[in-house]
Amino acid sequence: MMPSEVFQKVQLQKPKSLLEGQESGGEKSSNALSTGHSGTSILDQAQSILDDTGFSSMSTICPAPLCRQFWKSGSYDNGDSTKISIQNGRNYLHVHPMFLHSNATSHKWAFGAIAELLDNAVDEIQNGATFVNIDKTLNPRDGSPALLIQDDGGGMDPEALRRCMSFGFSDKKEKSAIGQYGNGFKTSTMRLGADVIVFSSHMENRVLTRSIGLLSYTFLMQTGHDRIVVPMVDYEFNASSKTLEMSRRYDKEHFMANLSLLLRWSPYSNEADLVKQFDGIGSHGTKIIIYNLWFTDDGKMELDFEADPQDIRISGDIRKVDTVPAWKSVNEQHIAHQLHYSLRVYLSILYLRIPESFKIVLRGQNVKHHNIADDLKYIQYILYKPQTAGSVEGKVVTTIGFLKDAPQVNIHGFNVYYKNRLILPFWRVVTYSDSRGRGVVGVLEANFIEPTHNKQDFERTSLFQKLEVRLKEMTWEYWDYHCGLIGYQVKKKVRASVFAENSPRSVPHGGLEKPVLLGQNLPSRTSISEAFGEDSMNKGSGLKRKAVELTETERANMQTMGGAGIDADWEVEEIQPINIPGNQLKDDEAANMVQEHKKLLAKCSEYEKSEKELRDKLAWLRSELGEAQLEYSRLLAEVLSLSSIKKENNASMSSQ
Repeated sequence: MMPSEVFQKVQLQKPKSLLEGQESGGEKSSNALSTGHSGTSILDQAQSILDDTGFSSMSTICPAPLCRQFWKSGSYDNGDSTKISIQNGRNYLHVHPMFLHSNATSHKWAFGAIAELLDNAVDEIQNGATFVNIDKTLNPRDGSPALLIQDDGGGMDPEALRRCMSFGFSDKKEKSAIGQYGNGFKTSTMRLGADVIVFSSHMENRVLTRSIGLLSYTFLMQTGHDRIVVPMVDYEFNASSKTLEMSRRYDKEHFMANLSLLLRWSPYSNEADLVKQFDGIGSHGTKIIIYNLWFTDDGKMELDFEADPQDIRISGDIRKVDTVPAWKSVNEQHIAHQLHYSLRVYLSILYLRIPESFKIVLRGQNVKHHNIADDLKYIQYILYKPQTAGSVEGKVVTTIGFLKDAPQVNIHGFNVYYKNRLILPFWRVVTYSDSRGRGVVGVLEANFIEPTHNKQDFERTSLFQKLEVRLKEMTWEYWDYHCGLIGYQVKKKVRASVFAENSPRSVPHGGLEKPVLLGQNLPSRTSISEAFGEDSMNKGSGLKRKAVELTETERANMQTMGGAGIDADWEVEEIQPINIPGNQLKDDEAANMVQEHKKLLAKCSEYEKSEKELRDKLAWLRSELGEAQLEYSRLLAEVLSLSSIKKENNASMSSQ
């Protein structure tokens, strides 16, 4: 085994030159390779090349790893001691194949690895992607199940695919992009299966390229490599002949060596079947096939494709709610539990917002987007401004309320998103022995803290710790004032300075307390709580509340903000700090900020509508452009053909 620091460089099978291959007679050979013949001839021609490159004496089939359990498959011994290569007088280190497994262990949960791959597809929305498809497919070599993930984004050109399958590269410069480390593809694919093959189609400057790459732990393990080798081949589409040809980046020798490795270790044994995988991609998009999927310790495949034909489940973790008591059944059927073993449920809440033009398709059925805030009642919106070293790091609006099934459900916690992506689902910030906090759930998007590499948690920074403390206070504060609404004894009564017009009586500022009584019909309004900073709303007893009427525009703005929509059962009140003269300026500033926030939300809604219209127009233009490019290629080929005929006619007339 290599030391942990020997993980610095990946050796890819790249061409040594950009020259075309030479025939033995000295004449330059054609770049074009037929995509219809068997791979046998390619393997025969490449045998001498394999001997030179060290890839000879390999099995002609694609055997499974020696150990099919992921957590036991890291035992790798090639029998050689660590070597440091020297080139041009400089030492450099290779990435040992063992790193593929150790790197993938950052994903403790298989669904987290799938989500990582979906993030790449969602990031492609800016390039015109309209769908991502997750499905089961079969390995044609042995008929075993494989995982398919495909999108119709911009695709990757040859260099982009090489960066994708190398370590430490990231092309994501947009602030809205979810990924940033350039490591997600390797960790996620190797966590799900031992091998992955990628097909990517990309159109740029009227040149269509199609690239194939193979990252195979099985290949590296069975051939005893001491470094990661990634076979890749690239094709270019010839518009005149309407065929795929070997990319001009390669000489024929290296193209055939890489193609030979692909045909030996991928699910496809001949070039025709390999290239046929591009049929469903078109001129842009990416298809990922993960095969030799991992098994659990009890010998079952970790991803269960059989339990539900429209879902992918975690093997051995299916809740059978028909055999449990009714009260427990409510908990088991809730989304907070189902997301752990049902991919369809998890994907429904994975993103806070999804454009209408983009679809997540699982096993042939669209995944219906679910907003967790829709499951809440008696909602409040609380503004939180995280601060560090005296400066404000951002503004976060937290939606908080009781689950509609409360108090029957024993579920609580906050769903924390980062740049639209769910990182912590139902994060329990409080523990209770007396039901304090039961059924209290919140939703927020915290872009001011950084997620860990596997995007299943956050880095434990001081900002994160402050957020945790504030959410804990928020939970107890909300419970203490509103637990009476779900049948518990109220611990703290609401101080009210001004009540709604339809209230039985009005109380002056600093007057008597008015408890919320069970059985009363709540006003047809919503509750908006604004906590300005960490110190301005520390204790529930130091607050005053006044009734607030929301206009139709304001209600629409709250829906845009990610709330569940305005419901007749919501309580009408706005929480403000006590009117202390020293704080009056802060109160006025905060009120102005809230008004400005509402205006920005209205503008945001208009921009989102315009964005959808522009995306639809972009998709239509892309389609028209693709058709125009194909027509251009056809006409160009026809012109060239007519030109050739004209020259022949002129030549014959001259001879006559």
